[in-house]
Amino acid sequence: MKRNTFLGLLAASAFAPGWALANRQPTRIVVPFAAGGPIDVTARIIAERIDAALGTTIVENRPGGGGNIGAHLVARAAPDGLTIGIASTPTHGVNPSLYARMPFDAAKDFTPITQILRVPNVVVVSPETAAQLKINSLPDLIAYGRAHPNKLNYGSGGNGSAGHLAGELFKGMTQIDAVHVPFNGGSPAQLALLGGQVHFNIDNLAAASANIAAGRLKALAVTSAQRSPFLPDVPTVGDTLPGFEIDTWWGMVGPAGMAPAVVARINRVITDALRTPEVIERFGKLYAQPVPTTPEQFGAFMAAERGKYEKIVKASGARVD
Repeated sequence: MKRNTFLGLLAASAFAPGWALANRQPTRIVVPFAAGGPIDVTARIIAERIDAALGTTIVENRPGGGGNIGAHLVARAAPDGLTIGIASTPTHGVNPSLYARMPFDAAKDFTPITQILRVPNVVVVSPETAAQLKINSLPDLIAYGRAHPNKLNYGSGGNGSAGHLAGELFKGMTQIDAVHVPFNGGSPAQLALLGGQVHFNIDNLAAASANIAAGRLKALAVTSAQRSPFLPDVPTVGDTLPGFEIDTWWGMVGPAGMAPAVVARINRVITDALRTPEVIERFGKLYAQPVPTTPEQFGAFMAAERGKYEKIVKASGARVD
């Protein structure tokens, strides 16, 4: 009789909020991109820091489909707190407008937990191009583009990539004509810029930083609302084009329907980690700034990003079937 009572209580408690956390079962963080990239690295940093509080925490990479495959895995997981995942600019900002068919609803199929960090993009040119075209600042680039219609081009990691959409926003706000040259990834686009095949790129700061520091690329402006602490002498695009703001960001989400108590605990553990000097220092090496938020703040932020990118994607004409 005692054994039956115990088993009944055990079965009932399995459905109670916080059961998974209380029993310290493994927590899975799904990264919808390949191992070794900045998003993967930061997810592993977070996993190390929250392991003690949440129990064994593992990182699982599920790349493909512009991040949609991994995000879909999170969306269809049980809302018990055992499976959480990375939401990013592509998966929860760009892709809902870029892809003709989405395997999930970015607005309804997830529970926001917290934003993790943001990394500004940076408008870069090669020193050779800068000298040849007399472009030493962002206003110089805009002036050249207006004076020489259809003469400028810019590279990106592909149609619908962050660099492409940032370039389209830049073109729309400056009313200059610049031909978009898509490459198969960010690294080939940067090599094309270094080789003089394109005039400028709007690249992720983490990806461009080494060549900026080495003098092989010239930073004209960062795309964040404020100057980056990593490039304090470089102005923002918004200094020249008020209202221009476009960052690379990512955060943590779970499946829809998670219990508020579970969300609150995971949020507290992650945001506490984001505020530690060690994590701030490690993220700084990736030129990333921690952004701990409440679940409500992160949800509102992602909704605003979807609205912003819907307009940019429509203006760009980019579409993935």
